[in-house]
Amino acid sequence: MAARRPPKFSQALAAALYVDSGVRAMERGIVSSGRDPLTGKNRRPKLELVRLTIPRRVYTDRHMDVVADSVRHLYEHRDEIRGLEMAYEPPALRFFTARFAEAAKVRT
Repeated sequence: MAARRPPKFSQALAAALYVDSGVRAMERGIVSSGRDPLTGKNRRPKLELVRLTIPRRVYTDRHMDVVADSVRHLYEHRDEIRGLEMAYEPPALRFFTARFAEAAKVRT
């Protein structure tokens, strides 16, 4: 049986990356997919992704080392990353201004 992911895992991973290293990332999953306008239910994409947008003229190799080290560290401690629950959902563009709270740890 596959391990269960905590709620809104890609959002949690993007937040953990920021807390661990200050690296900003964007969730591309359930939060950015929004809600179905007819049912009001969350759209559930097949993949939960984290997007790193790296302007090539701004960052040095050392910056990339920090990103890689943080991703490696988070992977090694992945069982400690808790999912997030939406504490505030704005009426529009929720992926920009929603607020989240740490969810209870989901056992795998």
